[in-house]
Amino acid sequence: MSKDTILLYHAPQTRGTGIWFLLEELGVPYEMKILNLKKGENQEPEFLDINPLGKFPTLVHNGMVITEQVACYLYLADLFPEKGLAPGLNDPKRGAYLRWMAYQGSSFEPAVVDRALKREPGDPSIMPYRSFEQMQSTLFDQIAKAPYLLGEKPYAVDFFWGMTLKWCRQFGMVDTNPAVDAYIERIISRPAYINVEQQDQKLAEDQAAAQAETA
Repeated sequence: MSKDTILLYHAPQTRGTGIWFLLEELGVPYEMKILNLKKGENQEPEFLDINPLGKFPTLVHNGMVITEQVACYLYLADLFPEKGLAPGLNDPKRGAYLRWMAYQGSSFEPAVVDRALKREPGDPSIMPYRSFEQMQSTLFDQIAKAPYLLGEKPYAVDFFWGMTLKWCRQFGMVDTNPAVDAYIERIISRPAYINVEQQDQKLAEDQAAAQAETA
């Protein structure tokens, strides 16, 4: 494998699925190394040397390691500007694009995790998201304005949020509404998503079957 090959370390039905989806949307060459979470392969030294947290997504490209969902989406979309999935540095939409990318990790995910674990939020003045209700309404109000977060055209940030909201809706972690449900459907009805979802499900089933045979 050459140094400039994009390598995605992935385990089925993890946050890495969204990056796989983005790679398919970009239509660029890449390779994947599939790990089995249930066997603890993400905690083996070989992978921990690359990502000490043992988490997904994890990308390796040009000798660099890129982890964290936001960083992976930003990196890949900017790497291929000709694909049009990220506003350019001088595009008026760039600031909003970065805002909604960062919002997922800085406000949304902390709020959702606190709620799922039934942890009481602290003083709003020190919380990254103030309150769950404020965090959610801020996002949902933006989604209701147009087909996509920045208007009529989808960007990588929409693939990120479509995946995030689909997963959270599936597990009852957010209270969606018709506008949000329609937004999710616009993303998960894309051929690239359908293809990845089918393959990811097959990987999960194959890993489960293989583990059952050795149990």
